[in-house]
Amino acid sequence: MITVLQPEARAARLEVLRREYVNDIIARAARANRSVRITSYVLADSGEERRADLDLIRAHAVTLAWKVASTTFADMGQPPPLTQRPGFGAACRYTTQGYAHGIGAIARPALTTDDEAYTHVLEYLYHQGVFLAYLPAVSAGH
Repeated sequence: MITVLQPEARAARLEVLRREYVNDIIARAARANRSVRITSYVLADSGEERRADLDLIRAHAVTLAWKVASTTFADMGQPPPLTQRPGFGAACRYTTQGYAHGIGAIARPALTTDDEAYTHVLEYLYHQGVFLAYLPAVSAGH
């Protein structure tokens, strides 16, 4: 029997997996006595929005005692599929070449809401020693 997960359940499982990957890669960096370093990726329509998002990602990383690379990556406009975004592709190449342990973004939808594409990139990056990090979700009214 094959169990088909509801979209919410699948997204929750992927988030648990993402967090496990983050924790594992951070632990590896600690064992190697290295500071955790991330680069930032944003999907933004304007330069002002891009700067604001980069500032939020940087501030969050600082609260976690992560270093933030000065090299950042972005794509603009309506998001094409993840594999067709030059900015995200460049961020992946940058991190998998060892310049950072992770890619920081505002939230998962800045990458993709497609679970299959997300699963693929999550697994690929993890096997290259790279994690995806997002800002903590903020509840409405808080």
